Amino acid sequence: MSSLKKTHHKPTKLATFAALTAALAITSGCQSLQGANATTKPAPIVQPQKLANFNITGKIGVTMPSNAANTGTQGGSAFYAWGQQNDRFAIELIGALGIGKTNIEYDGQTATLVSEKTGTLTADNPETLLQKATGWQAPISQMPYWISGRPAPSDSSPQTDAQGRLISSVNGPWTASFTYKGNDKLPNKISALQQQGHKVVMTIDHQNK
Repeated sequence: MSSLKKTHHKPTKLATFAALTAALAITSGCQSLQGANATTKPAPIVQPQKLANFNITGKIGVTMPSNAANTGTQGGSAFYAWGQQNDRFAIELIGALGIGKTNIEYDGQTATLVSEKTGTLTADNPETLLQKATGWQAPISQMPYWISGRPAPSDSSPQTDAQGRLISSVNGPWTASFTYKGNDKLPNKISALQQQGHKVVMTIDHQNK
């Protein structure tokens, strides 16, 4: 009776390669399924930083309710140039809201206004100074933040567009809205409306953007 010998076949390199390929295909398929099931979280919107320094020009228009007028007019406009360095700024107004060429400076503590009609006036803040000189109200202290395309620290209810740009914000009695040119990150127009009817519209051309 002949004896039967068991034959042991060693796996060939081709078989080993085929097994590895199958294993990789299975692993890759699992990873694809995991990737398909994973939810993609939208990237958080990053607020722009307040511009420490800027130079802008443009036109500003102011209107006010008739019962609050003390100059006999219902509004005015002026061309302006605004230079900002940290908390200090200087604004030159030409055709300035009925009081002629006007310069307003603020050093972080005291605001000074000089015009041909009023002479030199000072106040603790630019809002009080502007109202003393012209009767107009404007949210000047918030403007450096709004010009930077971000809400002021005291703002509430800021709203942004799909690109994360500020389009509206509320500060006390003022509601501001912002418009942009194309994909610009900085606004080229700010409109601020006060509950009592005062309105400020400001076009912005950034000289150093």
